[in-house]
Amino acid sequence: MHFFRKRDKHVVPERGTAAVVMDYLLVIIGSFIVGITFNTFMLPTHIASGGVAGISIVLHWNLGWEPSYVLWGFNIPIFVLGLFVLGRSFGYVDYAMKTLLGSVMLPLSVFLTSGIPAATDSPLLGALFGGVGTGIGLGIVFRGRGSTGGTALAGQIIQKFSGITLGFCVSILDGIIVLSSAFFMSLEAALYALISIYLTAKMIDVVQLGFNTEKMALIVSDQEDELRQAILQEIDRGVTRIVSQGGYTGDDRPMLMTVVSQSELTHLKQLVKSIDADSFFIITNATEVFGKGFYQRS
Repeated sequence: MHFFRKRDKHVVPERGTAAVVMDYLLVIIGSFIVGITFNTFMLPTHIASGGVAGISIVLHWNLGWEPSYVLWGFNIPIFVLGLFVLGRSFGYVDYAMKTLLGSVMLPLSVFLTSGIPAATDSPLLGALFGGVGTGIGLGIVFRGRGSTGGTALAGQIIQKFSGITLGFCVSILDGIIVLSSAFFMSLEAALYALISIYLTAKMIDVVQLGFNTEKMALIVSDQEDELRQAILQEIDRGVTRIVSQGGYTGDDRPMLMTVVSQSELTHLKQLVKSIDADSFFIITNATEVFGKGFYQRS
């Protein structure tokens, strides 16, 4: 059985050892930031802001379960399930290894920092700084081209069988966790959790892309047909072919335009580089994107 995706024709160029080591360090550092934030802000103030971490908080305050054990108990089985269920669509070998690392390191960081005193007993401050700290940590993990597993990976599994978008799958899972915190703890705790989720998402954006949102890419390449098919099939984003003309030569040059989310940008760059390293590639901000796969017009 093939657990990891490997393209036969297009292999992403190998990165230097220093860059690979830095990626793994970022996953570890980001995981520890999330773990410290969890124990100093989220857990003491009952902020179950989605994800497996949110589940662990609900179970800790209702059943007394150790959060780190709950995280391990969910993350590792979800990772193994992802290998078997997702198969080739799970990702590259290095991404899978970093996801495994994040799935192990996050619970470990929670366990090792469990003795740190709470920074506050205010739910509002817990939601605010917990959301910011979690977003910074996850943003660093994503910068390292990794993941902490959990509901993000579970969302991929659900997506395969349901056909709905990954973002919506993860939102459903996080929504269920927040609702459970309202039922098992308090409505106030759930409302604070929503604040934390919002700040986490914003801080991930800031760490990865500054204050940018979606990205629009313009690609001029002699391998236009190959690139178009790869973007459609491997990133699952629409592509528009624009007929352009070289300003110096006057020759017609096909140009591809596509819009991707922040998490897909690295994949797109690697894909373009693997197919045509000599392509002319422009990335620009797309502050508002409406249509299938993005925001829907109201």
